[in-house]
Amino acid sequence: MSEYPDVKLFIAGEWRDGQEGKTLPIIDPATEEEIGRLAHATKPDLDAALESAERGFKVWRQTPAFDRYKIMRKAADLLRERKDAIAWLMTREQGKPLAQSGLEVLAAADTVDWIAEEGRRTYGWTIPARAPGVTNMTLKMPVGPVAAFTPWNFPINQIVRKLGSALATGCSIIVKAPEETPASPAELIRAFTDAGVPTDVMSLVYGVPAEISEYLIPHPTIRKISFTGSTPVGKHLAALAGQHMKRATMELGGHAPVMVFNDADIDTAVTQMAAFKSRNAGQVCISPTRFLVQDKVADKFLDGFIGAMQKLKVGNGLEAGTDMGPLANERRIPAIEDMINDATSKGGNLATGGERIGNKGYFFQPTVLTDVPTDAKIMNDEPFGPVAIVNRFKEYDEAVGEANRLPFGLASFAYTGSGTTADRLSRDVESGMLTINHLGLAVPEVPFGGIKDSGYGTEGGADVLEAYLETRFVSTQQ
Repeated sequence: MSEYPDVKLFIAGEWRDGQEGKTLPIIDPATEEEIGRLAHATKPDLDAALESAERGFKVWRQTPAFDRYKIMRKAADLLRERKDAIAWLMTREQGKPLAQSGLEVLAAADTVDWIAEEGRRTYGWTIPARAPGVTNMTLKMPVGPVAAFTPWNFPINQIVRKLGSALATGCSIIVKAPEETPASPAELIRAFTDAGVPTDVMSLVYGVPAEISEYLIPHPTIRKISFTGSTPVGKHLAALAGQHMKRATMELGGHAPVMVFNDADIDTAVTQMAAFKSRNAGQVCISPTRFLVQDKVADKFLDGFIGAMQKLKVGNGLEAGTDMGPLANERRIPAIEDMINDATSKGGNLATGGERIGNKGYFFQPTVLTDVPTDAKIMNDEPFGPVAIVNRFKEYDEAVGEANRLPFGLASFAYTGSGTTADRLSRDVESGMLTINHLGLAVPEVPFGGIKDSGYGTEGGADVLEAYLETRFVSTQQ
């Protein structure tokens, strides 16, 4: 592709401008140039989307599960066919290297396949009765129209779990996609439309996030919400959903610890963690952030990790050989600089990086801080950028205590050669996801979700559809 398009709303099967004619600029984070305009939804557009969702639900809930499955599998194939074009759009609007954008599209297709298969298996139960001639059974029914709210760091993959689960269960859905990265979500919706999802089943809107969420969530048409984003916003939306008895799934922020023990394979830990920390410029909710390294191997790990971070090529994601692109928006740079300055003012050591790169584009050096005290901002608030903190520990309890210190519990990582230690960690670490000695998170067949302040409910795995289904009990006397 050579041109980035203006992006429209998708409501009632039509790509359209907002009814009030408002638009928003779309900025390339690598150049800071405006590359397109985005249609801005206001209340009349939301009303149209809600009416469409009501109509779509009546049709889609009656569509056989096998027919829904076939349409979804076709959409997955279309995503694979269009991978290069969609990846180009994603890199222009989000900044990540083109290879990472392409992998995101392919991962989305795999997720659709998994969810589509699970949609064929929404089994009910037959329950033994206490009297002759009585049949007790449960039915799994779609919960109803869904409102989904997603962030900009993974413009397609944050949507596809919600969209796929809604469609597989027979729900209609309104997606409020990210304003910073709107074109790739639009192409995701287009793939499903081209695959045969009926008119009115899906809508796509953009605008002022708070205005949209506070209008959609209380609306009687909406029966479920799913949100991925920050903990403060998630708590607000969960409270709003609770006031109206709406089912909610919340995938919120994290501050992932990495525990590296003396008996770990240090070379593997360095290689995997440097790549994962720099992925998407650290703008990942499960990005490793607090590295806790046992004393005997701390120097070896730190030397290797700093060296790996320094070797990363930072640049425009469209350029060949780029390992890490820019931050997604200008807000991230002062936020990260403030955290780094706070850490060093409290006694932390800046081992490498710590500065913006150039004065055009939102590029930032891969950064490593060491010996940072727990009262520093960065030890308590997720930097959401390419910054890692490496601190030392002596004993197991010290590492686990720090891992569990924060109210977050999304993802955690560990490296150890001891089966006993791995077993203890699986029970002691308070996080929704723990991966030991490898990177085992976020594939379609495993659960994805957090505990504590990192949210509730899971996306992915065998339970991927449960939040979109109601269990109804029927007892019949013959």
